[in-house]
Amino acid sequence: MPEIQILSDSGDNSNTNALFGKYELGKLLGCGAFAKVYHARDLRTGQSVAIKILNKKKLLLANPSLANNIKREISIMRRLSHPNIVKLHEVMATRTKIFFAMEFVKGGELFNRISKHGRLGEDLSRRYFQQLISAVGYCHARGVYHRDLKPENLLIDESGSTLKVSDFGLSALTDQIRPEDGLLHTLCGTPAYVAPEILSKKGYDGAKVDVWSCGVVLFVLAAGYLPFNDPNVMSMYKKIYKGEYRCPRWMSQDLKRFVSRLLDINPETRITVDEIVKDPWFVKGGFKPIKFHDLKGEGGEVEAVKSLNAFDLISFSSGLDLSGLFAGCGESERFLSEKSPDELAEEVEEFAKEEKLRVETMKKGEYGVEMEGQNGKFMIEVYISRLNDLLVVVEARRRGGDDDCYKEMWDNKLRLKLISVCDQTPAATV
Repeated sequence: MPEIQILSDSGDNSNTNALFGKYELGKLLGCGAFAKVYHARDLRTGQSVAIKILNKKKLLLANPSLANNIKREISIMRRLSHPNIVKLHEVMATRTKIFFAMEFVKGGELFNRISKHGRLGEDLSRRYFQQLISAVGYCHARGVYHRDLKPENLLIDESGSTLKVSDFGLSALTDQIRPEDGLLHTLCGTPAYVAPEILSKKGYDGAKVDVWSCGVVLFVLAAGYLPFNDPNVMSMYKKIYKGEYRCPRWMSQDLKRFVSRLLDINPETRITVDEIVKDPWFVKGGFKPIKFHDLKGEGGEVEAVKSLNAFDLISFSSGLDLSGLFAGCGESERFLSEKSPDELAEEVEEFAKEEKLRVETMKKGEYGVEMEGQNGKFMIEVYISRLNDLLVVVEARRRGGDDDCYKEMWDNKLRLKLISVCDQTPAATV
């Protein structure tokens, strides 16, 4: 089990140049809205680690309930022990910050490898996919559903032979399932990888949406591009909803068949993990499933992971995405609503008038509002588009202006108003 320490802000460091006298921080690896990730060296062992530093003040200002979620995330990650899942070594904290010491995966994101080299060969794609399914199956067997699987959340070791799953920030566990229908209902995920049943907002099976995302990942590995992609997010969602994609000519017939079972828009007939590990394409070249015994607690009994709640957890990747929150002030943010486009447009226009902002509405047939005020220091466009009979997508785009004025108007006013009106979980920002 990883150690958990809570120290004063001054730290209890015998080595003032090291974090808690234990970790020598190196270069910045990545950062997100609430965290930064550094390469570090464990002074006790000389081992390389990744240190994620979370700003508690920013987290609590965003949502006070996140304090309990951090504790739950730690509880879950302490219990996940698999060679294809990033390992948590230690957790430390001060009054203002939380520090996660994690396994350092030197090869970086699988996404970067694909971006640099393009599509992978079918054999290498298969090896990575086998490891991904091994990790996903392990999580599902313990009631953990990742819900945001994508190449950015998959890390590769220095040799390029081992894949590791990271970022459990949108994870859910079986106790999040509604007893009346046995399904999850939180709208989450990354647009290009989200399963069609999530968009329908009728509830979904966490294991089945993970399988869909795995299918998108496999397609990207073998093709070098996304199966569902469009600069217009609404058009992309419609392609996902209808399952409209085309395999490249270099894919083998067996792989095309396998992908079609992974990207089956009907979750009831979509292939399961148990079926995946028996598929002829998957097992080609040999596949040896890894068997693990449940970890024992201090009293010698198996710890009940399913009794924990992993909803809205803090992520373990450099991207840091939070379920239930906007990802911060950016160039573009979007979320889903059941309100009609007319109702939403009226709310935005009313807000603009209250704030004495210049308003321009889009041409007839389009729902959109452009606002500008304070001598051009604030400028934002809000687009409202219908996804299907049930859902509407609201997208806010920044169009220049002073940072402070924009943040004050958007973060502290308009977005809070829209969230209150829509009462919805925002979709992941692209």
